[in-house]
Amino acid sequence: MPTLTPQRVDHPLALPTVAELAEVRAIVVAAGLVGESTRFVYVGLEEPDKYLLYERPEATERRFRVLLHEVDRPNSVDLVVSLATGEVVSQRLLDAVTDGQLPVLDEEFGLVEEILSTDPEWLRALAARDLEVAQVRVAPLSAGVFDYDGERGRRILRGLAFQQSHERDHAWAHPIDGLVAFVDVMNRQVLRVIDTGPMPVPAESGNFDDPEVTGPPRTTQRPIEITQPQGPSFTVEGNLVEWEGWSLRVGFDAREGLVLHQIGFRDGERVRPIIHRASIAEMVVPYGDPSPVRSWQNYFDTGEYLVGRYANALELGCDCLGDITYFSAVLADEAGRPRMLRNAICMHEEDFGVLWKHTDLWTGSREVRRQRRLVISFFTTVGNYDYGYFWYLYLDGTIEFEVKATGMVFTSAYPGPGYPYATEIAPGLGAPCHQHLFSARLDMMIDGYGNRVEEVESQRVPIGPYNPHGNAFTQRRTVLATESQARRVADNRVGRVWHIANPAVTNRYGQPVGYTLYPEGKETLLAADGSSIAKRAEFATKSLWVTRYDPAERYAAGDFVNQHPGGAGLPRYAAADRAIDGEDLVVWHTFGLTHFPRPEDWPIMPVDYAGFVLKPVGFFDRNPTLDVPPTAPAHQSPCCSGEHDE
Repeated sequence: MPTLTPQRVDHPLALPTVAELAEVRAIVVAAGLVGESTRFVYVGLEEPDKYLLYERPEATERRFRVLLHEVDRPNSVDLVVSLATGEVVSQRLLDAVTDGQLPVLDEEFGLVEEILSTDPEWLRALAARDLEVAQVRVAPLSAGVFDYDGERGRRILRGLAFQQSHERDHAWAHPIDGLVAFVDVMNRQVLRVIDTGPMPVPAESGNFDDPEVTGPPRTTQRPIEITQPQGPSFTVEGNLVEWEGWSLRVGFDAREGLVLHQIGFRDGERVRPIIHRASIAEMVVPYGDPSPVRSWQNYFDTGEYLVGRYANALELGCDCLGDITYFSAVLADEAGRPRMLRNAICMHEEDFGVLWKHTDLWTGSREVRRQRRLVISFFTTVGNYDYGYFWYLYLDGTIEFEVKATGMVFTSAYPGPGYPYATEIAPGLGAPCHQHLFSARLDMMIDGYGNRVEEVESQRVPIGPYNPHGNAFTQRRTVLATESQARRVADNRVGRVWHIANPAVTNRYGQPVGYTLYPEGKETLLAADGSSIAKRAEFATKSLWVTRYDPAERYAAGDFVNQHPGGAGLPRYAAADRAIDGEDLVVWHTFGLTHFPRPEDWPIMPVDYAGFVLKPVGFFDRNPTLDVPPTAPAHQSPCCSGEHDE
């Protein structure tokens, strides 16, 4: 179980080290930009110019992006720091109204409770419910942008309250409904308390870790042991991973979490590029309850909270099982000092059933091969939810991403039978309906920079001279030539997929080499057109966007999501309506879950899944797994060994 800790920089995309982040802080301090009220909201690698990286990597330099926030005044700064020169090379002061606010700080979580603990109106509302401040926990929730008076330009969090009986009590089980507070955390001021009247606080325990709730543990499960006596099949040098023809670099970012770079597949003596950079660039969780105290609920967990910052330190046998290799990550705390997150990323191999198999009628041959996949993952906890991000690479060239959503659902008091916007999950306890929508950013590079996206659909053929029996069907292919044409919605009724190819490189059949994106085809954003969340999360109204590559266009909802009024990110990028056929492309894919909670999701939610698949279609000239050897277990059967019946 090795843990790989970044200690040296051997490549421009190497994981940041403790020494580098300490140097970044020293440069920012030396520039006179750090005072007692300064917080480092984000520090991350400013990745080198892509073309320079491939053509002249020795000419690149290590740069870091730094976002600074002053907790006592509206003074947020976006910096780029060069370690090569020891200087701040760019600096921009942000406007809180037009640019939006920087992400929520850790210290602001407790600050909301502190401010409310002395507010007379809040205290009266608690007294009306026979509650003391010491019994109440307040969830500090990102505010969004709505038509509430007096919020423009202020740094706002909204607080919903929950009763906690003791320090180990999961307060999500006891929502104090009919009550919400709007708090200006910069000026330490309560702007508004909305109190629609007391509702009964659900009393049943949600302590899923309490034997009185769970009952005695099962005694029926016998051990499952996964061993690789000779070790894993992959090799790791720095953050470069090579496995079964695959080559890639593992990265980690405080905002996006796990990032994969330079994904390619070895074909003979060269590694053929497929994706330059793959990440989940945004996640939004819009809630569907129009209650006066919750109608504003929607959270951009990536842009407003930073999912990488809340990554878990993973544990063998719990989060990961088997012969595990871990990567640790170095992040900056809010004082700008480096902190090591041990075991932030888990990597291992998994058996994945049958790869291919055939028993032949005429020759009598029986052949079967086992599929396996390389798994690279991390887990993050944002408030009540936990998310696992899993990238899978398969022997046959398939790339898959899967998010695993678990944790505790956000709760409310249940108004009564037939309430259409929530589910009763325990006596008097509701869980509002909501969505989890993710944006994958795929900087495609299939055998080079110039790529094309075609929309491919199944097409029925009417009965006619060329189809006399009406059995024919085929495919319809449409090139998405401009950014405006490439705003698409998945449609499983016609099997809609998107084929990403390089028109300048062909396989042995004369067809462009490519990969096809297979969407799950679930709902996009369900909030009404014209709603605040539809303006701010416009990326989630489409399943697919394709933009021409621009290194400044990084995030689906824009750089500064917190309290941004909307229109940033993908709608602004695509408004240029640039030509994209045969250009350097970024493919953005929205996918996710629509969650109508079930009683079975309480008091802790079994994992739910969402994701997408990229499969090679004409990238290889034939099945690339013909050389996979038969499995050799201790007691192998003839079909596993490749033996034939006589």
